Amino acid sequence: MIERPSPNHNARPPDAPIDILLMHYTGMETAEIALARLCDPAAQVSAHYTIDEDGSVYWHVPEDRRAWHAGKSFWAGETDVNGRSIGIELVNPGHEFGYRAFPEAQMAALIPLAQDIIARHAIPAARVLGHSDVAPDRRQDPGELFDWARLAEAGIGLWPTATAERSTADARSMLARIGYDVTVGGVIAAFQRHFRPAKVDGVVDAETHACLDALTAALDY
Repeated sequence: MIERPSPNHNARPPDAPIDILLMHYTGMETAEIALARLCDPAAQVSAHYTIDEDGSVYWHVPEDRRAWHAGKSFWAGETDVNGRSIGIELVNPGHEFGYRAFPEAQMAALIPLAQDIIARHAIPAARVLGHSDVAPDRRQDPGELFDWARLAEAGIGLWPTATAERSTADARSMLARIGYDVTVGGVIAAFQRHFRPAKVDGVVDAETHACLDALTAALDY
């Protein structure tokens, strides 16, 4: 692990558990530009770790400190997501600069890091999230090319196995139960981007509803 300390952090709220692992992409043209920004006091942004496309892992902020990566966000009633989360940035130009798949070396480095974080803090599987999950009206990362299913196979997060029967529950109530802020726009698309990435159109079709059914049934809180 390469130390690249960031000054951009502060104290976590008293008695706040660390119970969210939040994935991002950097969304910048190069790794060096992203790393420089994460460590620039004027930028006032940071994460705990960054993983480059070659698998290099950079450490920025101690896990017991509140890094500034989520911005305005919400999950399961909590609006200070930074206060209770660990943030991992994955170097990727993002949708603005040429979004692409996350390389094998990068994913291979992410899995043991995420497993260690989850074990240290007993983070529930249902609280391994993407930035777009907690800020669906303004963020798309890590996006539809991120391999959430592979992470779930490694014990990192949840992945729905569609149920045979469709429930009568409405999508809004299921999204709220999962943790999404259903008062803002883009929530269906954010859910699809994470859990049904083959088609991100914001429409609750039969497959999306089945994924909602399966995910709510698998919730561990």
